[in-house]
Amino acid sequence: QVQLVESGGGLVQPGGSLRLSCTASETIFSSHAMAWYRQAPGKQRELVALITSSGSTHYAGSLKGRFTISRDNAKNTVYLQMNSLKPEDTAVYYCNSAPPYTNGIDYWGKGTLVTVSS
Repeated sequence: QVQLVESGGGLVQPGGSLRLSCTASETIFSSHAMAWYRQAPGKQRELVALITSSGSTHYAGSLKGRFTISRDNAKNTVYLQMNSLKPEDTAVYYCNSAPPYTNGIDYWGKGTLVTVSS
């Protein structure tokens, strides 16, 4: 069964922090790079950060230093620690493999909404 379940979003004030979690099924997680993506209202989904199966990381240019991606291979879980949040970080955050998993059908979870507002 292919599954992606994101959690940890919420409402936070500018400058605050959140930690997102995503549990993926073995089919997606095992031996694959994993990533966080986000989609802001009216915008296309974009890559936020990715982490390879060996732990190497890559961040979208403007986010490095504020966001940290990590993974627990024993739990099939990937995390995104977000610090110094800004209103422009408001979006629905999704996790998936990198590139996104497909077997002819594209799989995405429901995502988790992050709202940064005072």
